[in-house]
Amino acid sequence: MRSFRWPPPPDGKSKRWPAPRGRDEPGRPLLSLTPTDVRQMPHGTTLEYLVAGDGEPTTAFAHGLAGGIPDTRPLGSGVAGRKIFFQFRGHGRSDSPPGEISYVDLAADLRAAADEFGATRALGVSLGAGALCRLLAQTPDRFERLIFFLPAVLDEPRPVSAMSRARALLDAVEADDAPTAATLLSAEIPAGMRDRPAAWRYVRERLDALLRDGLAPGLSELPAQAALPDRSVLASVAAPALVIGCRGDVAHPPVIAEQLASVLPNATLHVYDQPAVLWTNRTDLRARVSEFLNR
Repeated sequence: MRSFRWPPPPDGKSKRWPAPRGRDEPGRPLLSLTPTDVRQMPHGTTLEYLVAGDGEPTTAFAHGLAGGIPDTRPLGSGVAGRKIFFQFRGHGRSDSPPGEISYVDLAADLRAAADEFGATRALGVSLGAGALCRLLAQTPDRFERLIFFLPAVLDEPRPVSAMSRARALLDAVEADDAPTAATLLSAEIPAGMRDRPAAWRYVRERLDALLRDGLAPGLSELPAQAALPDRSVLASVAAPALVIGCRGDVAHPPVIAEQLASVLPNATLHVYDQPAVLWTNRTDLRARVSEFLNR
C-alpha cells in the first residue's frame, strides 16, 4: 500500500501515476471551481450557496462536517431539476456566529436554504443527514423525497474514535497545521489510490479551501452531540427515503444507517461493502441517487 506524504508533488502530479491524457481520472470526487454566492436567509444567517440546473423539482444538498459544496455536487450530477448546494454556518463563506453550534442550528440552515429556493427534496451527507433528521423531527412532512448518505449519528453520540478524528481535523485547521490536516483528509481516500494525481488534487484543493476559509470554533462540540433526542420521532415521516451506508467506515458505522432505515416508515436501505464510496463506487452511487430522486 502507498502512504500519503507531505508536501505534495508540484501541481499535484505523481511520477508513479501520471495523469491520464485528455480526460479526468475516474473514480474520484470532483472539487468545483464554480463561483458561489452568499445571501442572508430568512432566519437571519448568511449562507454561501450555489444553484445549478433548472426546472422542477428542486433538491437541497447538505454537506458533512468540514465539508462543503464541492463535496455534495458530484451527488447531484444526474439529478433532474434545480439543485441548491449550500454551506452550513461555520463553513466556507457562511456566517460563523460565536458560541456553540448545534444540530438545531444546522437544521435551521437547511430549512432556510430549502425554503428560500423552494426545495421539495433533500439529500444530507453525514452531518447533513443529522441536520435533515433534526428538521424532520420538527416538520415530518417538509420534503417529498429524502436521501441520507452515510448518516453518522441519531440519538446517541458518535463513537469515541469517530469523535477523535473529527476534532483532530477541526484542531488542525484552527492551528493552520497543513501537514496534519492533509494527512487526515487523505485518510478518506483508499490507501491504494492516495499517490495518484486525482488524490493529490483532491487533498490539495480541499485543504486550500479549509485553510483559506477556516472552520468556526463553535463546531468543535458537534462530534459529541446527538442529532435527535429520540429517533422514534422520525416514525411520522411518510416521505420515501433512501438510506445509504457502508461497511468499514468508523466515522459512519453501518448500524446507524440500519437504525435510521428501520425507524423511517417508507425507507429503502443500501449498504456498500467497503468505505470511501465516492472513490470506489462513484458511478453506482450517482446512478442510485439520481434514479431515486428522478422518480
